[in-house]
Amino acid sequence: MQKQLGRFLRQKRGELSYPAFARKMGISSSSLHRMEMGEQNVTLKTLEFLLKRLKCSVTDVFGDSGQTSRSPLPK
Repeated sequence: MQKQLGRFLRQKRGELSYPAFARKMGISSSSLHRMEMGEQNVTLKTLEFLLKRLKCSVTDVFGDSGQTSRSPLPK
C-alpha cells in the first residue's frame, strides 16, 4: 500500500519540485520524498489529511478493492 500511495503522489506532483508540492500539501519535502519512495509509514490521520488536500478519496489511490467476493465478517 505504501508503494501505491507513493505512485499516486508522484503522479499528482507532476512536474512540481518536491519543495513546491510539499508546501502545497502542508508536509516537509523529505516526508514527501520518503512517501513517494514507499519508505514512509503513513498513519490514517496523515492519509486523510493528504486526501483532503488533494480532494481525492481512498479509492482514487488504492482502487475499489472492497468489492471483492470476500465472506462477510462473523457477528
